[in-house]
Amino acid sequence: MQIEKQRQSAGAIAAQGPEPRYAALLARGEIAPDAAQAAAIGRLQALWQALRGYDPAPLDPPAKPQGFLGRLLGRSAAPPRPDPPQGLYLVGEVGRGKSMLMDLFFDVAEVPRKQRLHFHAFMQQAHRRIHGWKQVHGDSADPIPPLADSIAADAALLCFDEFQVHDIADAMILGRLFEALFARGTVIVATSNTAPDDLFKGQPGRDAFLPFIALINQHVEVWPLVAARDYRRERIRSLPTWHVPADGRSETALDAAFAELTGQERGAPMELPLLGRVIEVPEAARGVARFDFNALCGKPLGPADYLAIAQSFHSLVVDDIPRLGPENFDKARRFITCIDTLYEHHCKLVASAASSPDQLYERGTNAAMFERTASRLTEMQSQEYLALPHLGGQSPA
Repeated sequence: MQIEKQRQSAGAIAAQGPEPRYAALLARGEIAPDAAQAAAIGRLQALWQALRGYDPAPLDPPAKPQGFLGRLLGRSAAPPRPDPPQGLYLVGEVGRGKSMLMDLFFDVAEVPRKQRLHFHAFMQQAHRRIHGWKQVHGDSADPIPPLADSIAADAALLCFDEFQVHDIADAMILGRLFEALFARGTVIVATSNTAPDDLFKGQPGRDAFLPFIALINQHVEVWPLVAARDYRRERIRSLPTWHVPADGRSETALDAAFAELTGQERGAPMELPLLGRVIEVPEAARGVARFDFNALCGKPLGPADYLAIAQSFHSLVVDDIPRLGPENFDKARRFITCIDTLYEHHCKLVASAASSPDQLYERGTNAAMFERTASRLTEMQSQEYLALPHLGGQSPA
């Protein structure tokens, strides 16, 4: 009876929107009061109200254009829908509670068709669909309108976690794709560590990306979340980050660390697009990636790969780092490159290993080369390092 009452109470709170759910978490002591979060949840509450029952009908297919001029005009964007609610773009440093707030909103959003995705997963799906379309219809066919039709049919509300653009292939399609989605009435809610005006900053070809930034600013309200505390950094500072030896007990500790950092026991496989190919990430969730050592350093990855990983994830959990030496120097060399890149971007590392950092590569050719890596691995366990903000897409100073 008591459990049933609790369920009914939770259901009643959910039916009132994300703000009462946030208040219930505060009342139970599961989160601490935070003025910036309270302001953001108020804005999400207003959007929740505006979206109740939102279910835009699909666009009517345009009449087949006649003649050259008609074909040219037929490639223009579909006419905009009347007054869809403006979306929201929560931007702030890592660990400010952006994903938690968006999840509270998404869980209770009364929209018949809605999806929540990591932005990299969304782009991976988009590229796959475009490739499939071109295989059937040829390179001359325009895949964007049918892709937008398909996405909009699945979701009138799209919630993106970790919105970030590092890949030129993503940048080239985002403007037309999002223009088509907005024309179909799709509402976007996103979290990001990067303001729209700073997306793809300093990258070749950014001028062609500027119309997309203008489009985002037009259709989505940018809401800075300047929370007083970095909750994620506080969590990792309380965790042991280096576990020796790499046995069952260490694996359990890494499972617990992943759950603590992400709020969920398991992540999902993910692909990071990079220069026309993908980097396989075995498990990822909420800015945390988990690899075993062979998946991270046993494959032919290079500096660009590790840079993409360091920019995309604020924390890495790595299982089973072995002793290193001349006999597995290819793996050792990649590990050195990986740690240098993680260190420069202030990524956090939780790992299990065969020994302490200063004993991983003790003797043999290139042992001296590993000394800086061992020093950095030791520093990365310090409270001072764990307190540093993740640089993400920024260039190290």
